[in-house]
Amino acid sequence: MARPKAKELTQRELEVMHTLWQLGESTVADVRDALSEAGRELAYTTVATLVRILSEKGFVEQTGVDRPFQYRPIRSFEEVSGNLVGDLIDRVFGGSREQLLLRMFNEQELTAEERSVLLEILSGKEP
Repeated sequence: MARPKAKELTQRELEVMHTLWQLGESTVADVRDALSEAGRELAYTTVATLVRILSEKGFVEQTGVDRPFQYRPIRSFEEVSGNLVGDLIDRVFGGSREQLLLRMFNEQELTAEERSVLLEILSGKEP
């Protein structure tokens, strides 16, 4: 029996999504070139496969009918990152945001800038 497709993003899929969020509507070649400039060398066919999988998972859509096809993200960074963080909290920290925060702040000391942003968030202001 075939394994069901994962709804989560793999590391490579997430790299492609970050690139599409930065570039906006792009071709597979554009994505591959941007990844290459960032030091991530992937074959064109690998990037094309990743974009196809992201389309099947509902993260990107093809916007044109003429070649080269254009693709754009249909799920925002905010939505995807929120889901990933929520999943992390549920799976690793048993749903406890407090445990996540304790882990983060016990890992290393906050910088002055991070402390300032955190205080703004806690006071209800937009950072």
